[in-house]
Amino acid sequence: MYFFLSHLSFCDLCYSTAIGPKVLVDLLAENKSISFIGCALQFLIFCTFADSECLLLAVMAFDRYKAISNPLLYTVNMSTRVCSVLMGMAYLMGMTDSLIHTTLAFRLCFCGSNEINHFFCDLPPLYLLSCSDTFVNELVLFIFFGFIELCSILGVLISYCYIILAVIKINSTKGRFKAFSTCTSHLTAVAIFQGTMLFMYFRPSSSYSLDQDKMASLFYTLVIPMLNPLIYSLRNKDVKEALEKLKNKKWF
Repeated sequence: MYFFLSHLSFCDLCYSTAIGPKVLVDLLAENKSISFIGCALQFLIFCTFADSECLLLAVMAFDRYKAISNPLLYTVNMSTRVCSVLMGMAYLMGMTDSLIHTTLAFRLCFCGSNEINHFFCDLPPLYLLSCSDTFVNELVLFIFFGFIELCSILGVLISYCYIILAVIKINSTKGRFKAFSTCTSHLTAVAIFQGTMLFMYFRPSSSYSLDQDKMASLFYTLVIPMLNPLIYSLRNKDVKEALEKLKNKKWF
């Protein structure tokens, strides 16, 4: 579990760092600009680690299933090699997807305005600036990102169906509660991250609004990476015990 949590933190750190510092600089600077290469690199890093996190949430659901269904064989089923392979696949798919979108997007012609109506280099506002036909780009975005979202959501749903079946087989009520309570943090993280992504990229085109897009983007690029450590820490027994000791400690 902690192996995957460390990679979740790494993904959060990487894609929020690709955007956050530049946003803070732009808030204070008069010249709010970014180079063409810098824009491409920002999106490449953001897309790589956002996609990887999307798939990582599905891997973490599978990890929880293995831990609950057969805890005695957990370290055998989820060995270091298995965990590394799963993480490697998540990073590889994320990197492949981001390279495809970045290559297609930054080969377009930008012959008009160079003012991006956004706080970072995301694809929808870049497509609006292009003089080229972006139909292929939008189709590829829908297919590839839709495939990653589908894999992630199906992975989570299937894993939790098996988790529920495994929990039902536990005889004691206390055992059932303890088993399922280990999943609440993950379910919260999945609901927030996937809910925002689905709202951002899969709502009807008639309801698109640049202001809504900016708020949704701000939420999943900067707010969610700050929420994840709180979500997982406050549900962790060791952390809660440490906070309780700190609260009861007498300071002189």
